[in-house]
Amino acid sequence: MAIIAKITTQKKNTERFNIYLDYGNGKGEEYAFSVDQDILISFQLKKGMELDDLDITEIQFEDEVKKAFNLALNFLSYRMRSRKEVIDYLKKKEVDDPIIPDVMHKLAEYKYVNDEEFAKAYVQTQINTTTKGPEVIKQELFEKGIDPDTLTKSIELFTMDEQIAKAIKLIIKTIPKNNKASERQTKQKLEQTLQRKGYSWDVIQIAMEEAETEKDTDEEWEALKHQGMKAHRKYEKLDGWEYEQKMKAALFRKGFDLDMIDKFIEHIKDGEN
Repeated sequence: MAIIAKITTQKKNTERFNIYLDYGNGKGEEYAFSVDQDILISFQLKKGMELDDLDITEIQFEDEVKKAFNLALNFLSYRMRSRKEVIDYLKKKEVDDPIIPDVMHKLAEYKYVNDEEFAKAYVQTQINTTTKGPEVIKQELFEKGIDPDTLTKSIELFTMDEQIAKAIKLIIKTIPKNNKASERQTKQKLEQTLQRKGYSWDVIQIAMEEAETEKDTDEEWEALKHQGMKAHRKYEKLDGWEYEQKMKAALFRKGFDLDMIDKFIEHIKDGEN
């Protein structure tokens, strides 16, 4: 059994107090531990109070919970976080495992952590500020520890109309100016971009149609001429049949129509540009 001999305020942190105990061994008062003011109040610590080993262990445990709770509050002050994000942060800060459940319970009790609200807010933020599709957002929420049911409910905020509208904007932004690729190749690249961004095939097809990505004949011909002259410079030293086959293969891989390719090769033979 020990008796609290003295309580002093820390100079660098006035919200923490040093506790000095007299263990009755003739050595007088000795520094024992420090506590947050909330712990001081909740345990009603005061000079002359008797503490046994169990009391001291409980006080120190609750003080560690309070320290970790303050860490979590600071982490949450910048933006909303999921439970998993907070837990991972506390582990990174080397908070002992037995402390974390108590911290998370207090955070939930004060409504500082709520995965349902977090997921909804996260989805809405991604809709408002990014070009991400629902599949990418779902994956990010999964990595943040959101359970499947909550994830599914929150992603429903991203309506089909909103997905199509954002996909169209992304298509328009992605199509390069003075595009020299074939129509087919351009479409393939756009589809791949939208898939990487997390849009479904149904949304991609609707967006592609509404964005009017088709080139007119003149634009396609100009693109073919651009790619065709590059191929011509590469294969012009080959003999007739081999030259034609190499040209057709190269331009077909670029997505051009075979009839247009034949027409271009005839133009080259006739010395036209």
